[in-house]
Amino acid sequence: MLDIKQLEKKAENGTSYFDEYRQSLIHRGGSPEILEEILELNKKRKELIHQAETSKSQLNKASAEIAQMKRQGQDAAQRIAEMGQLGSSVKEMETKAQQMDDKVQQLLMTIPNKPHSSVPVGSSAEQNVEVKKVGEPKKFSFKAKEHTDLGEALGILDFERAGKTTGARFTFLKGAAARLERALIQFMMDLHSEKHGYTEMIPPFIVNSSSMLGVGQFPKFKEDVFHLSGSDYYLIPTAEVPVTNYFGNEILNESDLPKRFCAYSPCFRSEAGSHGRDTKGLIRQHQFNKVELMVFSLPEKSHEVHEQLTSHAEQVLIQLELPFRRMLLCTGDMGFGSAKTFDLEVWLPGQNTYREISSCSNFEDFQARRANIRYRPNGGKPAFVHTLNGSGLAVGRTLIAILENYQQEDGSVLVPKALAKYMNGLEKITKI
Repeated sequence: MLDIKQLEKKAENGTSYFDEYRQSLIHRGGSPEILEEILELNKKRKELIHQAETSKSQLNKASAEIAQMKRQGQDAAQRIAEMGQLGSSVKEMETKAQQMDDKVQQLLMTIPNKPHSSVPVGSSAEQNVEVKKVGEPKKFSFKAKEHTDLGEALGILDFERAGKTTGARFTFLKGAAARLERALIQFMMDLHSEKHGYTEMIPPFIVNSSSMLGVGQFPKFKEDVFHLSGSDYYLIPTAEVPVTNYFGNEILNESDLPKRFCAYSPCFRSEAGSHGRDTKGLIRQHQFNKVELMVFSLPEKSHEVHEQLTSHAEQVLIQLELPFRRMLLCTGDMGFGSAKTFDLEVWLPGQNTYREISSCSNFEDFQARRANIRYRPNGGKPAFVHTLNGSGLAVGRTLIAILENYQQEDGSVLVPKALAKYMNGLEKITKI
C-alpha cells in the first residue's frame, strides 16, 4: 500500500513522486484518475476534521459561557439549544470524515506498487528482459514428449481418475512420481536451510481475510482463492500469505534483520482469471506443492537481498542440472504488490519453450504497510521493513522439468544425481 502522506507531500510541493507514480500506474495498465480521487477525498476529510475541531473549540468556549450565565441567574436555554445543534453537527462531520477515510483506505488497497527505477517499461511478457541464461536446452535424438504423455505412459500420473474424484486440474501422483515430489520438497528444504541459512517453517494452510489483505491478495484477487463457506477462513494460494503475516502488527529490532524463512506448503488456487490457459497437465493446477523463500529486510539492503534470494532459488535448478534463464519483468507483467521481479524460467523440451518455475519479488514496504510490520532502527523511530519472497521452487513444475529433461527414448526417466539420497537408490523411473 502506498503512503498517502508521501503522495500528498510530493504533489503539493510540485516535486516528482506524484507524477512518477501517476506515470508508473499508466505503465502498469492502471487508471491514473484514481490518484486524484484519493487526494480529493483526503483533502475533504481533512477539511471536515478541521471544521469539527473548530466547532469543538466553540463548544468548549460556549460551555464556559453557559456556566457563567447560570451562575449569574441568566436564562441559558437558547444558548444550550444552539450548542446542542452544533454538537450534532460535529458528530455528523466526524462521521463523514471517518467514512471518507474508510473510502481512501479502500482505494489505496486497490492500486499497485510503484515499480523500481530499474524495471523496464512494457505492456506484456514480450517486453521482459533476459538477464542471463544457464545451461543449454537439451537436444534429443528422438522427439521429446511432454510430461503428460510421459507420466501417463509410465503409470505415475493419473489425470482421469483425479477428474473423477475431484474435477479438472487435479492429479493423482503415483509410485515414483509421488516419491519424486517428496524428494524435491526435502531437497529444497535441506538446501535452503542448511546451505542458505533460512529457518524452516511449515505454516498454517488456512488464513483469515486480514492476512490476505496484508499481502495484497485482497481485495484484488479475492476470486482466485478458495473460501471455506460460513467462516473467515481461506485456503492459502502460497505460503507467502501466512509467513508474511507472521510478524504482522509487530516491531522488530534492527539487529533482528534480515529474517529468512523457507516454508513448505500446499497451495490452492481457483485460477478464476486464467481463462482456460494451461488446462492440460501439471502446469496450472488448483492444488500444488511449493517451497517458498521469505525475507524481512532493512530497506537499504532489500535490493541486495533480492539478488541473493533469486540466486538461492537458482541453485535448485543448477544442482538439478536443469537449463533455465532469468527474466527481469517489465511494468506490465509484474505482480500487483511487486516493486521488482525476477522470473526463473526452466527449459521444457516437450513443449520446446521456457516456462516460469519461480517468481522472486521485492515488495519494498508495500506489504509491510498493509500488515503493519515495522522495525526500530538503533536510536530511531519505528519504520516499515521491506518484504521479499520467491518460489524456491514450485515443486510440481520442477517435477515436470525433470520428466521432460531426463526422459529417455524408451519412455523411462533418469533421476537427477542431486536427488539420489532422497530416492532410496532409484536411478531410473520405469513403467509401473
